[in-house]
Amino acid sequence: MSRAIPRRALAAATLALTALAVPPAAPAQAQSTAPGAAVRHEAGARISTAYDLPGDRVYPEGIAADPRTGDIYVGSYATGAIYRAAPGHRAARVFLPSGTDGRTTANGLKVDRAGRLWVIDSTAGVAVYDLRDRSLIARFDVPGGAEPFVNDLAITPDGSAYLTDSKRNVVYRVTPRQLARAAAHGGRAALTTAYDLRGALPADPPDAVRLNGIVADPSGRYLLTVDMTAGALYRIDLASGAVRQVALHGGDALHGDGLELRGNTLWVVHNATNTISRWRLGGDGASARMERRVSDPALQIPTTLVRSGGRTLVVRSQFDKGGPMGPGTPQTPFTVAEVDGI
Repeated sequence: MSRAIPRRALAAATLALTALAVPPAAPAQAQSTAPGAAVRHEAGARISTAYDLPGDRVYPEGIAADPRTGDIYVGSYATGAIYRAAPGHRAARVFLPSGTDGRTTANGLKVDRAGRLWVIDSTAGVAVYDLRDRSLIARFDVPGGAEPFVNDLAITPDGSAYLTDSKRNVVYRVTPRQLARAAAHGGRAALTTAYDLRGALPADPPDAVRLNGIVADPSGRYLLTVDMTAGALYRIDLASGAVRQVALHGGDALHGDGLELRGNTLWVVHNATNTISRWRLGGDGASARMERRVSDPALQIPTTLVRSGGRTLVVRSQFDKGGPMGPGTPQTPFTVAEVDGI
């Protein structure tokens, strides 16, 4: 029997997607289409179902791959449950049930090299679990102040986690030392702000939901994060803290949600338009050129993707089918897609 989305999760999701319901700000000036740019727009891709998620009100949002085992983890924005899908098995199973450690919503997920699963609760912070026994290692809470919306995270080569806040427009940091200290002293600590992007982002509209997906340069030099309302990318220098807008050629990052970076190839998921774009980064991450874009209703409001085992796995949220983006009835089971051709 279907259940209504928990009130707190619905309110949080509605807040996160408010920007999708109004005309966005004009694309940033740094975005341009170079004459003769070899960009293949709206090209078809093969979209199939990789995994089925149990439950009729899942509304998945985040996805992560364990680089050691190939297991895939998916979070439910509607309930906070976490699912695990094993290689060779289409059906995912519940890994952490709804309500685990008080969590009723989950969005950003990441598995680090030490075998720890990071799970964001947009209204509370982030929890870190040991994948071996599912035990909670530590929780990091959003500090008091303006209304938060913790959204996505990336992990740098030194093991530090960086998390975006879509309402405060800051990036939090959790270092390995902070994690170890929290685990040794009660398992709880506060998130600390590493970078404040409010001065770099457009001022209008004032209540826009902005920072969303975030990725780390494999060499550990910088982070990239997307302003989903303005369609811009920003580069954060990890050594100096300098923030600069990335010059985009051939398109923009409007409605940008999850990001994935492999080498100098960047994928951007554009949720409201059922689109995935692929970009080639310049050597220092200061520019990017779109190489390919795929739009297809079969993506069912994609929220993020992960590259694992040579596959591109995309979360199909169906947020517009009875979820936070509109009324209706979702197609069940909820699924994770495999997209070949992007």
